[in-house]
Amino acid sequence: MSSTPRNLAALAGITAAAVAIGAAEPVAVLTGPRSAPLVAVGGLVVDVVPEPVKQFAIDVFGTYDKIALLVGTALLLAAIAALLGLLAVRRLWIGLAGIAAFTALGVAAALTRAGADAADALPALVGGGLGALVLWAFIAGPLEVDPWPWSPPTAAPPTAAPSSATLGVDAPAGSSSLVVGPRGSGPTAGPSSADEAAPGPAGPGLSPGREPPEQVAPESRRRFLRGVGVLAGAAAVTGLGGHWLAGRRGVSAAREAVALPAPVSAAPAVPVGADLSLAQLAPYTTPTSGFYRIDTALVVPQVDPQTWRLRIHGRVRNPIELSFADLLARPMVERYVTLACVSNEVGGDLIGNARWLGVPIRELLDEVEPEEGADQVVGRSVDGWTCGTPTAVLRDGRDALLAVGMNGEPLPVEHGFPVRMVVPGLYGYVSACKWVTELELTSFADFDAYWVPRGWSAQGPVKTQSRIDTPRPRNRITAGPVVVAGVAWAQHRGVSRVEVRVDGGPWRDATLAPTVSVDTWVQWSWRWDATPGEHTLQVRATDATGETQTGRERPVEPDGATGWHTVQVTVR
Repeated sequence: MSSTPRNLAALAGITAAAVAIGAAEPVAVLTGPRSAPLVAVGGLVVDVVPEPVKQFAIDVFGTYDKIALLVGTALLLAAIAALLGLLAVRRLWIGLAGIAAFTALGVAAALTRAGADAADALPALVGGGLGALVLWAFIAGPLEVDPWPWSPPTAAPPTAAPSSATLGVDAPAGSSSLVVGPRGSGPTAGPSSADEAAPGPAGPGLSPGREPPEQVAPESRRRFLRGVGVLAGAAAVTGLGGHWLAGRRGVSAAREAVALPAPVSAAPAVPVGADLSLAQLAPYTTPTSGFYRIDTALVVPQVDPQTWRLRIHGRVRNPIELSFADLLARPMVERYVTLACVSNEVGGDLIGNARWLGVPIRELLDEVEPEEGADQVVGRSVDGWTCGTPTAVLRDGRDALLAVGMNGEPLPVEHGFPVRMVVPGLYGYVSACKWVTELELTSFADFDAYWVPRGWSAQGPVKTQSRIDTPRPRNRITAGPVVVAGVAWAQHRGVSRVEVRVDGGPWRDATLAPTVSVDTWVQWSWRWDATPGEHTLQVRATDATGETQTGRERPVEPDGATGWHTVQVTVR
């Protein structure tokens, strides 16, 4: 058993874990950021965590769900590392075995990711080895100890029994003595038995025969803490340095060097009045920096356009492979398309409208000639994620694109650079494959894409939806004329009508702003003569097929939320 105190043992375990994670980062620069243990294990968590937990994270953290997962994983690891440090005090091999188990988990997580090779095990192996070495050094290394700081008083030498002359009285033999001190002092009671003698060597509060506890010598403790500080600092420097180097090896420079070709068919001009330019109302075109991002990638894949390849294969007569240069050489079209995430709650903001540049997927499918029964096109990302899109949808004339540009620039890296899929009218989980490297023709009967085994529908057409952007919930507004406004969408069908009601009263028609096409959302507005008090506003939309948005409230799983967006406001 080590002499390391509990608090220092827990600190040793946490330091060992920090060294393991920090040391792995520079190695992951060479093997790829997805092989870093924290990211690899986090990715494994994303794949295996129950769907309700995953949806809860999206609901609570939104687009920051990945950061929350990494921070939560690090905190959990710190707690387990502290426990391993405590266990190592009793049995060193238990702590080392725990580190070995976590190393094996990191190796397994890295090697099971799509496209992994043997080198991806190195970050976890290097980090785990150094972490074990640190734990061994802290726990097995001797600490100087001081004895219990209380030192018992030296027993006073026996004194002669006072004489009657001293006492001034005759004292009967065997009775308790009344000892009188020097002239002028008061009398004190002397001990009447041996049990009341001065404390023995066990010290105060300790029973006879019990060993006094030991404390780490101050200088030894200072050396221990200095070692913790140095190693923790080194771990932080190497970890952050590894991230910095990974960024330097990214594809930002390659993206900046891309010159997008002019489209043979430009996007229609945005009609005058399509954007009402009201405070709190989402702009008609979503800025690229504000476009939502929902995917399973804990680290953004860095795909070099020089080495990127797209395979179109499977149940086709003429499989093809294209380079990025091949794709850019093809005729490009530019279109406004509104994309929506299936995880978007009623009234949520996981939706955006952008101008996309790309090659029509329909033309590529015509070239490869899908076989009879190949009713699904599986888009496969560089990180192994898959989505399944109906082949018929990609060939029915809508502007489904292999996009290379967004709002006039090359795709941002976090939005799929160099190439992604954009399909109007379908939720992203069945169509919007980022960092796409494969299109495989198959059938829904033969293959389930990533989200289908996790409880989501195989096909996800976007539902007709609407949202109130202004006034916002719990806004306090002044009585009188108030503009109620928002957006509505029914991609590839179009919105024909939006209605608003107050406090459950009759539905009133809102005014629709002009829009580019049926593939984008539309802004709407309604003038309300607000009266003082608490009020409830609701909105519903009707698409161009005549189907009105249902008021039945349903969660996002398995194929998108339903219900009327409801806002509570206070009028003064």
